[in-house]
Amino acid sequence: MTQMTMIAAIQNAHDLAMGRDDDVVVFGEDVGYFGGVFRCTAGLQEKYGPDRCFDAPISELGIVGAGVGMAAYGLKPVVEVQFADYMYPAYDQIVSEAARMRYRSAGEFTCPMVVRMPSGGGIWGGQTHSQSPEALFTHVAGLKTVIPSNPKDAKGLLLAAIADPDPVIFLEPKRLYNGPFDGHHDRPVQPWKKHPLGDVDPEYYETPLGRAAVARAGEDLTVVTYGTMVHVAIASAEEAGVDAEVIDLRTLMPLDTATVMASVQKTGRCIVLHEATLTSGFGAELAAQIQAECFYHLEAPVLRIAGWDTPYPHAQEWAYFPGPDRVASNMKKLMEA
Repeated sequence: MTQMTMIAAIQNAHDLAMGRDDDVVVFGEDVGYFGGVFRCTAGLQEKYGPDRCFDAPISELGIVGAGVGMAAYGLKPVVEVQFADYMYPAYDQIVSEAARMRYRSAGEFTCPMVVRMPSGGGIWGGQTHSQSPEALFTHVAGLKTVIPSNPKDAKGLLLAAIADPDPVIFLEPKRLYNGPFDGHHDRPVQPWKKHPLGDVDPEYYETPLGRAAVARAGEDLTVVTYGTMVHVAIASAEEAGVDAEVIDLRTLMPLDTATVMASVQKTGRCIVLHEATLTSGFGAELAAQIQAECFYHLEAPVLRIAGWDTPYPHAQEWAYFPGPDRVASNMKKLMEA
């Protein structure tokens, strides 16, 4: 095992995938010569050449559209949208072309493409560099949506996504890129300071899509979450003194309902936690499914904790995030319900 940051684990996944399969190509804004704004593709152009790792014009629609064409042709493009906030011009290509390729061609064509996007806040990026748009993708049939919470999973999930024959949206929490993150930060993680965050196998491995992980075992209540909020949930349980079980979804779609329902049926109480805006967030879907499947096991209503229903605040972003204080107080209230 080797200690890696999430950035290093993602770079390593690219390297191994490109080394194993000549059809894997990597491109996007500044991913070639510069190695990506967060350095997730550093060294790939030098090692594999400009035909397999190259820069694209600043046109997200063009980047993703070209990726769709490459995938239909038989290549395996891994495209980077520099920030998830920039994906809106490309959304039509993702939804109308990539997601529907298999269905509209009756299986004659597939779209083995990965769209990587740094997601979420925590770096003082403001409104246009901090959004968490995962719910926009989980609603679309034909897409898989992945959000890792640690370097080991980031590598394994990305390798599984590249190997998948259908399009995968791969959202990377920026607050976890360089770590370490214990859920208690009251200021941005500085992306230029590199700190080892986790042990990662340097060899090739895949973490299966559609399988959640139990990040913390517990008996009192279940927290269903993903990405950065996994660490917040663990810190909150310790602060509240609650024996909470934390489920790290890892893949939002396909959703591992078996792991989620088994945990809620065991504990009888559930919090759904995410960084994105509350209304119409992915937590609403989780809460609805849990309520339907676990109604007779619940000791209290399913509780959602999320970002506020406001445009993303710049100066107040650390008040916007669900933090250990807010989550811990709600854990205590739920235990009293």
